[in-house]
Amino acid sequence: MTAIDPTALDDETRRARRFARINKADAWFRVLGLSWLTPVLRAAAGDNPRAQAGEIWQLLGVPLLAIAVFVTLWATLAPTVQTSLGAVPGPMQVWEQVGELRQDAIREGEKEIAFYERQDARNAEHIANGDTDRVRDRIYTGKPTYYDQIWTSIKTVFFGFLIASIVAIPLGIAAGLSVTANAALNPLIQIFKPVSPLAWLPIVTMIVSAVYTTNDGWFEKSFLVSAITVTLCSLWPTLINTALGVSSIDKDLVSVSRVLRMNTYTKITKLVLPSALPLIFTGLRLSLGVGWMVLIAAEMLAQNPGLGKFVWDEFQNGSSQSLARIMVAVFTIGIIGFLLDRVMYALQSMFTFSNNR
Repeated sequence: MTAIDPTALDDETRRARRFARINKADAWFRVLGLSWLTPVLRAAAGDNPRAQAGEIWQLLGVPLLAIAVFVTLWATLAPTVQTSLGAVPGPMQVWEQVGELRQDAIREGEKEIAFYERQDARNAEHIANGDTDRVRDRIYTGKPTYYDQIWTSIKTVFFGFLIASIVAIPLGIAAGLSVTANAALNPLIQIFKPVSPLAWLPIVTMIVSAVYTTNDGWFEKSFLVSAITVTLCSLWPTLINTALGVSSIDKDLVSVSRVLRMNTYTKITKLVLPSALPLIFTGLRLSLGVGWMVLIAAEMLAQNPGLGKFVWDEFQNGSSQSLARIMVAVFTIGIIGFLLDRVMYALQSMFTFSNNR
């Protein structure tokens, strides 16, 4: 009879637990775009390092190599292209402007602090002299920094996207459940879905200016114009995918709801939404991506605050640094678009996981 080594059993148990944790974490690595971490951790845990090295190369090495080739070609070819503002900036010139924009933001923050310090000192002096009627609390109105423009664009796109989702999901559910509703909505979808944001923008601007006449409301007119333009252009993917997801529900489930005599609300929340959730989130991800692209164009055309206005202002500025700053904005827009998609993918994974439990 062969004796079993308890130490070997303990080692195997710990190894199995490590791999179980790695496999569990792999789902979230994929959500965050860090799937290359899984083979790294598996190799560190002793799982066939040669095979894991091949996977690491595919998931991490090849993308890094592609980026290195792109940067090398960019640095080599950029100086050979001359524009009215000089040579196209290379990677180093663009990176320098990242630092310059950060320094501009720091200097603007110092100006804001100094402004409020002077205001507080002045008000304190008025109070000490008994001139309380001369006390004033003014808001600093300095030039918005690059980070302010980024934050403005993110707020605007999320607000427009939220309105689009609130409108599109119920309409999509109605179109998926009812042949009549689908027949009514389909012509509107086909007509308005291809309309460019540049066509919607003047209409939205005039309507908002006519209806939103207050000067002390919750939102600025420029914010509403950009957000509503985003809404009008981004609601269609969610509406279409929601309708498709709802109409694709297993007919047996619909029959069960009739047998159980479920009311409409219970039917939608217990059967329709859980079954259609993957396609609904696909539509939401598409809508958010469309909304982000639309927003930049709307901000450029309407000169509303945000990254689009920053790009246009730099283009109009025409300084030797303008082209490099525009390229910084281009990379910023792309990175934020990627992160927005990752956020939606994470939410999709969370809701799908909860639904499947």
